Amino acid sequence: MRLYFLGIGGTLMGNLAVLAKSLGHEVAGCDETLYPPMSDILTRHQINTQQGFDESAFSPPPDLVVIGNARCSRGHPGIEAVLDQGLRYMSGAEFLGSHILPGRWPLAVAGTHGKTSGASMLAWILEHAGASPGFLIGGAPKNFSSGARLGTSKWFVLEADEYDCSYFDRRAKFLHYRPRTLVINNLEYDHADIYDSLEAIETQFHQLLRSVPASGRVITPIADASVDRVIERGCWSEHETFALQDKDANWRAELLTGDGSAYQVLRGGLPIGEVHWGESGEHMVANALGALAAAAHIGIDPAVGVDALSRYQGVGRRLEVIVDRPGLKVYDDFAHHPTAIAKTLAALSARARAEDSHAEVIAVIEPRSHTMSLGTLRSALAGSTKDATRVFWFKGPGITWDMNYLIEHSSVPARIETSIDELAETLARLPSGAGAQHVVLMSNGSFGGLREKLLARLTERSP
Repeated sequence: MRLYFLGIGGTLMGNLAVLAKSLGHEVAGCDETLYPPMSDILTRHQINTQQGFDESAFSPPPDLVVIGNARCSRGHPGIEAVLDQGLRYMSGAEFLGSHILPGRWPLAVAGTHGKTSGASMLAWILEHAGASPGFLIGGAPKNFSSGARLGTSKWFVLEADEYDCSYFDRRAKFLHYRPRTLVINNLEYDHADIYDSLEAIETQFHQLLRSVPASGRVITPIADASVDRVIERGCWSEHETFALQDKDANWRAELLTGDGSAYQVLRGGLPIGEVHWGESGEHMVANALGALAAAAHIGIDPAVGVDALSRYQGVGRRLEVIVDRPGLKVYDDFAHHPTAIAKTLAALSARARAEDSHAEVIAVIEPRSHTMSLGTLRSALAGSTKDATRVFWFKGPGITWDMNYLIEHSSVPARIETSIDELAETLARLPSGAGAQHVVLMSNGSFGGLREKLLARLTERSP
């Protein structure tokens, strides 16, 4: 088939386009903005892309138009052309569920946080065990050349997102996936633009539970109130739990270092082995436990999983080091929620200050997600940076609420910036302190090219 992807620059849509091409389809697409890592992945797979929609893309008409949910709604010229011409169309999640997953064993990683990392760990564990899985991950896992591939076995690992499918399909994406193995990492309020309450999100997760067969397995943290409420509504599958401390959990980790860079894994109270890796933070250890439990469900030896995790290389834009010089490290991180910001800064602070007690952690944050831009969680956002030394908040054009609230309620020095160029210049000229500086750029988008602008300025000033 000739397929055209509207919104191809998104992580789901871009990686889905890669899978479609691997199936032998002719694939092209467009988006309003195209930026790394997805733009690089699409180029590497020789998928024709276009910034902005041109009606010539539908001449001749494609057999199917796959429509994303980011910036793809009524009024978009591509959407209007699809409707005017009567073209066949569906959401990206529906395409995945109807064209990629039939005949496969889906292993899904869901939750408010940790989906990308958890799915990347799980795919790598299966790969390390020789299972040759297919996968679709909303990012760039460094153990693989891209975030998507078909694989040669029946196993297929998915990052299962609760955001809606498209302007015409308001269901959570993951309802199209029908997993046989399901990990729910955690659950809290997010996506204020489509969900009125945490209860509404819990309802979507319970609908997901209803799709897991009795022979399937659901894997959850042992003490997450929201997840517990979802399970209490009814779970018809095998159920296992994980935790860092609770000895009643089926899977448990005992930290060997304060920053989570080394830990022992136990199953049923029996030690399996130790993981020594380049990741930081208890949240990453929890993600790893969920991945180990999911892999065990399909017969992967947990000891093999532990060995795989020690070789795990992480995901692009998940506390990814982009500058490493004496006295300065710059990281790029895909932050989208106060909890994610807080856990990432806590992990970075613990590791940085273990190496240098005078180390500074400088957070540079763009509250870009729909929930953040609406200011719904501004109170939690203000408290999310307590482990930083200081904070730069960027106020983009989508912010309509008064960000001075963040300055007034911050426990660390903070300031607001409104110009990407000026922010890049300020960061490039940060005065050196007594210890090493760790600058972390946090945004779920391109951050207006801040990464590239800062790298250019630092290169100009390099000795």
